[in-house]
Amino acid sequence: MHRMPGRNMNQTQSFGIGRSDPGTVPKLAADLSTKFACYPDDARSALMTIRGWIFELATNIPIGVITETLKWGEPAWVTPSGSGTTIRADWKPKAPDRIAIYVNCQTDLIDRVRSHFDGVLECQGNRAILLALDRPFPEEAIKTVLGWALTYHQDRRKPTPKR
Repeated sequence: MHRMPGRNMNQTQSFGIGRSDPGTVPKLAADLSTKFACYPDDARSALMTIRGWIFELATNIPIGVITETLKWGEPAWVTPSGSGTTIRADWKPKAPDRIAIYVNCQTDLIDRVRSHFDGVLECQGNRAILLALDRPFPEEAIKTVLGWALTYHQDRRKPTPKR
């Protein structure tokens, strides 16, 4: 199977998804379509599921326009400035039995995952969640983490309740 080189392509596609567009998952831009076509079937299906969940969550969270692009040669979903942190997801030939969801290593998101989903989600370092392709994904846990990423900066600005 032909694999696309891991170069960063400059095409981006922005989607204004809001409450009026329930269930809207946009068509892949050409560069993303090419990237997804290079994945093995099981990895492509898994990554398309993650992509669908990101857009599903975006319909229910007031975050504005999501930009879908390639960052470091990996599919990425970028929220507007001040709302969330970038989510990336990819499959690597060096680890053919899994995909990974990546978040910015400067956030506390992976620490939150370890705290809330120990034994449910496997983390690597301070930026990745590893998902095995040979079993069903823990959908609710993954959606929770994706929601945290989509609203990361919004959540950090909320005042802490006084006790």
